[in-house]
Amino acid sequence: MGADPREPELLWYVPNTVDPGHRGDFTADGWGTLDFTVDLARTAEAHGWSGALFGTGWGRPDTFTVATAVAALTTTFRPLVAIRPGYWQPAHFASAAATLQHLSRGRLLVNIVSGQDDLAAYGDVEGDQAQRYARTKEFMRLVRRLWAEENVTFEGEHFRVTDSTVVPRLPAGAPRLYFGGASPAAERVAATEADVQLFWGEPLDGIEARISRLRELSKDLDRDLPPLEFGLRVTTLVRDTTEEAWRDAEAKVAELAARQGERLTPAFRRQTAVGQRRLLDLAERGDVLDDNLYTAPGRYGGGGAGTTWLVGSADDVAASLRKYADLGVTHFVLSDTPYKQETARVGDALVPRLRARAVDG
Repeated sequence: MGADPREPELLWYVPNTVDPGHRGDFTADGWGTLDFTVDLARTAEAHGWSGALFGTGWGRPDTFTVATAVAALTTTFRPLVAIRPGYWQPAHFASAAATLQHLSRGRLLVNIVSGQDDLAAYGDVEGDQAQRYARTKEFMRLVRRLWAEENVTFEGEHFRVTDSTVVPRLPAGAPRLYFGGASPAAERVAATEADVQLFWGEPLDGIEARISRLRELSKDLDRDLPPLEFGLRVTTLVRDTTEEAWRDAEAKVAELAARQGERLTPAFRRQTAVGQRRLLDLAERGDVLDDNLYTAPGRYGGGGAGTTWLVGSADDVAASLRKYADLGVTHFVLSDTPYKQETARVGDALVPRLRARAVDG
């Protein structure tokens, strides 16, 4: 399949924690303050990124509050705000998102998260996987109606509203909904309700198979939205040379191993979500897959986007990302630590290469 000639969405990651140490970044000066977070966002703006993801979870600062403050103090930066159904009621979320979309002049992006969290801490209840994703599907469908219609009345299995009109109105230009998840239940939600399906850093053959399956599901389930798009959330360790990159990657994994003390246990693997287990299982195929997808970090606690890394020179990593683009991936959410240093380094190294590919077609 040929590359999508449309310019890719190139996003970074801004840590959303009070205490330093996230992904091994122990920068202490100002961590978790508004000045620190805005500085990271402005650094992203200055080095070519269109925006960045803010992670969510009970025990972190509220993502919408952080994103609103950052949007007010930046110019082009697009916050990709992670949120959870259950933490938010649909009408409350639709109103907050419409407000931020209006005030930021259309810069808001939203990442819907259905994975497990400390639900009881904020008054939510735990359901099984089928229930979680059924609720998410209903949440996404209702939120879209609230952005587009007036006087919405809806009574579903999980949510209800009566004569609800969200202000300001978003009949056009509503925030795009990103979504993740690798289970069959998650894929059915993505195929019908998401704008962008996010994948973690799997090998090319796995991403190709998932894209094909999701496209077929979209047809089978009579998707009534524009075609589903695809994104990649992965760590990128970029250095001036291939040799330097691998030397630093191996040193970082050695530090992870020293802090972890031992490899991840089988019990931990069983407790993790389907998508995370897929990443952890990649290490059984080898430390390096495709050209430069490094799986060793996952053995020592590098969860989520830190489980696998694309390692190499700027040309090496850009070439790998182009191969994902050739499969249909048009959204990239990248990161490495220390955050400020790597926001600039990776932005300067990768963004021009990836945007040049889009211009060249």
